[in-house]
Amino acid sequence: MKITSKIILMAGMILASLGFSSCEKKQVLKLYSWTYYTPTDVVADFEKEFDCKVVVSEYDSNETMFNKLVNGGAKSFDIVVPSQDYVSILMKKGMLQPIVQEKFTNKDKINPKLIEKITYDPNMEYAVPYYFGAAGISVNKKKVPGGNYERTWNIFADSQFKGHASMMDDYREVLGDALMYQGNSVCTTNETELKNAVDLIKTSWLPNIIKFDAEGFGKDFARGDLWLCQGYAEVIYGEVPEEEWDSTIDFFIPENGGPSYLDSMCILKYSKNAELATEFINFIHRPENYAKFLDFFRFPCYVNLEAEKFRTTTPMYPAEIMDKCELKNDLGDFLETYYNYWEKIRISN
Repeated sequence: MKITSKIILMAGMILASLGFSSCEKKQVLKLYSWTYYTPTDVVADFEKEFDCKVVVSEYDSNETMFNKLVNGGAKSFDIVVPSQDYVSILMKKGMLQPIVQEKFTNKDKINPKLIEKITYDPNMEYAVPYYFGAAGISVNKKKVPGGNYERTWNIFADSQFKGHASMMDDYREVLGDALMYQGNSVCTTNETELKNAVDLIKTSWLPNIIKFDAEGFGKDFARGDLWLCQGYAEVIYGEVPEEEWDSTIDFFIPENGGPSYLDSMCILKYSKNAELATEFINFIHRPENYAKFLDFFRFPCYVNLEAEKFRTTTPMYPAEIMDKCELKNDLGDFLETYYNYWEKIRISN
């Protein structure tokens, strides 16, 4: 009996110890997001406040992210940060869970003008905006002094840039630029409008474009090989030394706007820490935290307007131009038509 009692007592102590250890173990939040898109100091602050661990995995395209999720990765993460068209796809496939609105106390910080653009989820039931951005035009002022050029998408028809111009290897972007220049929606399903955009690109823009490139244009611009390029401001500014920004870069988005994207934070259906994921989303949108994100990238303040008063850097371009930018929403089966026209453009080049 004594031996049995000792065994029971020891077993109880071991079980109690295991239980205590389990209680002390930190929660792990698994974030799946774009490469270099989450400031480390914001993550560290969240970990400290909520006594948890955040593990960040990264992807370089929506396609990579989606393929990972549908091929077994959907149960591996808590939060994913897709762009607007893939938010629609994930919603339709039932891969997201609703965000508990009562826990999203910073919902009122989101720009009302942006909410008007979110037609696929206007009440932010499944997706909370992270960043709203757009590609624009960069001109190398050292190569083209005086500013004697058109400040519209039709700048690519200007022969002074021949052999020194590039556009992104992204058919929604390039076709969207031409569509918007001609006064049409970047999401049109009118094939005549799309064909007119293709004709403009092929006859007026292609003669001056040396290549389509979505990766190396920043380095080419910084070296002086490109005098004109379409692309994201953060890529251009990231390659040109800061002391040369004013003398080298003229970055602008045309006054009539252009194609844009909205990356949003979503909680996956099989998240193991949905409550903590909601806390993270809400934490990001505390204005003082969101300002750190803006400062990290020098992004304009458009999503969370209250963050502007906390930021310490000057943005790369003014936020107000984004009012006229249009989201590249999911086109469903008509997307193939865009792709087929794009292939004809690529062959011509």
